[in-house]
Amino acid sequence: MKFLIPIAFILIIASLFSALFFVMKDKGRSNRAVYALTFRVGFSVLLFLILLISYKLGWIAPHDLGSQ
Repeated sequence: MKFLIPIAFILIIASLFSALFFVMKDKGRSNRAVYALTFRVGFSVLLFLILLISYKLGWIAPHDLGSQ
C-alpha cells in the first residue's frame, strides 16, 4: 500500500496536467481533454474505493496524531 497510493496520486496529477495541455493545444477541436479528465475522475474514484476496501480489510489503519 505504501507504493500503490503515491503512484495513484502521481497518475491522477499527470492526467490532470495532460488535460490542461490538450485544452491549450487543441483549442476545443478534439475530445482528448475530456478523455483525460474522465480518466482522472475514474482513477480518483478507484483510489477512493481501494482505500475504503483496504481499511475494511485491515491493511491500513488510522493513527492518532495528538498523542505524540
